Amino acid sequence: MVTLATEKDIAALNILVNSAYRGETSKQGWTTEADLLDGIRTDEESLKQLMHQPNSFILKYEEENKILGCVYLKKEDDKLYLGMLTVSPQLQNKGLGKILLLASEEEARKRNCSAVFMSVISKRTELINWYKKRGYYDTGITKPFPENDPRLGIPKTKLEFIVLEKKLG
Repeated sequence: MVTLATEKDIAALNILVNSAYRGETSKQGWTTEADLLDGIRTDEESLKQLMHQPNSFILKYEEENKILGCVYLKKEDDKLYLGMLTVSPQLQNKGLGKILLLASEEEARKRNCSAVFMSVISKRTELINWYKKRGYYDTGITKPFPENDPRLGIPKTKLEFIVLEKKLG
């Protein structure tokens, strides 16, 4: 079930996100960034800050009181920013990411947003293709990866983001 995450979920979210994006555990799934970045993906303080930003929230997917997935969302003008879409590496390819993505799009509609957009590391072609299959397109906008913030990871190579977007009907 997809519900709103609260501060009591921060420790579990931190473990989940880092296990899905970095380190050996992340290599059990297909969304790992371990070959591109060292270090952590997030920490508890960063998650708390994200949760308390204006117009921001984190959705969680939970079964039997265990958080198996999450996504960070923030309304910016008339669009909804989507970040940190995470599914436990052992459960990837079972439809949980799609459930969280659809829940995010529904939240965008509830908030009268015209589109959902995100930043994805340009070298993550499998992930970009997964989003494109779900109606997202490359806007042509690129952004530099923050190289001096170890709370986001330590790049092993030069990285940049591309911005994907999906218009909502």
